[in-house]
Formats: sequence, structure tokens, C-alpha cells
Amino acid sequence: MATLKLRDRDGILTQEGLIFRVFGYSHPPGAYICDAEYASASIFSSADPRAPRTGGDQLFYKFYNDEGMKFVAKNYPQYLVFHEMLGLKLVGVPENAIMEAHRPAERLAYLLAVEPKDELLSAMHSVLSTVLENSGLKMQNFGVFGSLLHGFHHPRYSDIDFVVYGKAENAKIRQTLEDLYARGSSGLRNEFESQDAMKGKRWLFKNFDIKDFIWHQRRKMIYCLYDDRPRSGRIIKVEFEPVKSWSEIESEYDTQARIIRRGWAKLKARVTADDEASFIPSIYNVQVLDVLSGPREAAEVVRVFSYMEEFRQQVQKDETIIVEGNLEEVQSPKRSFHQITLTYCPRYYEQVLRALH
Repeated sequence: MATLKLRDRDGILTQEGLIFRVFGYSHPPGAYICDAEYASASIFSSADPRAPRTGGDQLFYKFYNDEGMKFVAKNYPQYLVFHEMLGLKLVGVPENAIMEAHRPAERLAYLLAVEPKDELLSAMHSVLSTVLENSGLKMQNFGVFGSLLHGFHHPRYSDIDFVVYGKAENAKIRQTLEDLYARGSSGLRNEFESQDAMKGKRWLFKNFDIKDFIWHQRRKMIYCLYDDRPRSGRIIKVEFEPVKSWSEIESEYDTQARIIRRGWAKLKARVTADDEASFIPSIYNVQVLDVLSGPREAAEVVRVFSYMEEFRQQVQKDETIIVEGNLEEVQSPKRSFHQITLTYCPRYYEQVLRALH
């Protein structure tokens, strides 16, 4: 297969029936670091009632939490890719193992070119039409991910998951959605407008509470509820996830660099730049105000580097924040510096990034 060009949230299907999501923009040569998202029922099953994806011709199950990582490591170690900078193997797919590549923009263009065949696709058309009309953005600025991308959405249960390409376009979509939420006739409202948004859900984070989580989620603006009850009888969750445009992508993968763990740290800091906050990884440049716990090198931290969905677009320039996570030193011939990295790790639920508000 010729060299592919893939980016965050693009999908990869392998011959075994595994579906991976490309993770971020920095990858080892000849491979993509990924999340394992789904697996065919021929190789995996789940008792989790949320897991089945039955909308297509074949049954798939969704992985939750670290389930996909563990399944791949145990059963398909060929999908562990060596990351030279970290000195360890991560879930990933070599280019020569990619059977199909699923691209969100291409899939959306296909879905819009045909008559909607079910109520979810009709709702998708309506939401996108409203957003385009009010934002001035173009269809080419959008794509779909999740079950819509892979062709196994369920008309009665699936959500609508959009991607929005570009920094300026994502700023515009957030402003547009804020305006639409304020307009009762739009059919769209902020998913986190009420404390009830997390009602009945398990809360595992230890260093910030549900109330604080909802406050941060509410101001991100990208999580919506669409009132489709007149047609389908339900309220549908809609997301607008930020992805970089091709011209904005710059890989940080450097075979000459090394990332060294220096312990665990908790800091009070001020955000000095948030230009990369919307994307995965989310990057926040910071000035340390106080080391609350951890090694003395923590005082030299210059940025927060987050792979966690929960902390995307979490804090803003000039805010004072609390951050707790892995203290790392990045060493390279170009420059060396310290950062706090928030990612999958044994202390996942002890990590925190929050504004003091």
C-alpha cells in the first residue's frame, strides 16, 4: 500500500476486524499511534450494554476505558508500535497493516450526497444545515466520526459526532453554538447547561468533583443536545470535535529526542498560551506560580501536554490553574524542557487540570 496521510480521528480497519482511531498528529515513521475503538464480533464480545454497534451488516463492539489497549496487547501484539521518544510500545498500526482508511470528511460528503435513509441521518442533515446557515462555514470544514464514520450507526440510539477542521473554524463554531443555545427556536442547547448532565454516571476522578467538571464542560460549547422529538421522538447528543487542518499540522515526533519521567507533580500555574488547547494533544504554555507537591524540577515546567479528552479546551489564557500529573523532561538536540503530561497511566483518575474560578 502507498504511504497514507492520516490525522487525528481518521479511522483504520485491519484484516482481523479491529477498528482504530488515529490519535493526534505525531507518529513514528511508517506507523500511526492509535486508540483501539471497536472490534468485530468475530474476535471480541462485551457484556457492556453500551458496547454493541448493530446498525450495519456486521456486529461490532466498542471498547471502553483501557479495554482496547489490553485486548490488543494480549491478542494482537503486532499492533503495538515502538515509540522511540518514550522508549516503550504503544497501541498503533503499521502502514502496511491498514486494510481500509476511513476519513471523516469523505464519509460526510457521501452521506450528504444521498437521501437520508433513517431518522438519525435526517437529524444530522438538519443540525449541519442550521450550523452552516448561522456560521458561514462550509461543508468542507466538517466530517463525521464514531459509528457514522464506520457505517454501523443505530438510527434510534447513536449520537451525531462531527469533526470541525481548523483553528479559526473551531473558534467560529463555538461562537455560533453559543448563539444558537441562546435562541430557543434553534433546537440546540448546551448538554452541560444543567447539573443533571452527569446524573446516574459514575464519577472516578479524585481531585475535582462533578460540579467543577460540568462548569468546565459547559463553557467548551461543543457538546450539544438536539431536540428531535417531533420527528424521531428523542433528544440526540451532538458533538463538534476540533481537528487541525492539514496546513496547521506539525509533527513533534523526533527520533533524536527522549522523554524521561521525573515523577509526579502538582502545580499552581498561569496559562500563557492556549492556541493548541482545542486539539489532541492539548497544549497549554504555563508559568509556574507554586509547586504544591513533587520534585524540585517541577518549578521548571513550561507547558501542560494532555492526551485526555476530559482536558481538551479545559483552561484558557491568563487563567490561574491547578494541574497534577506526570512530570517529564523532554531532551533533544534542539532544546530540553520540562512538562506535565496528562495521559493514560496507572494514576489516571488522580490527574487534574482545572481553572481556579
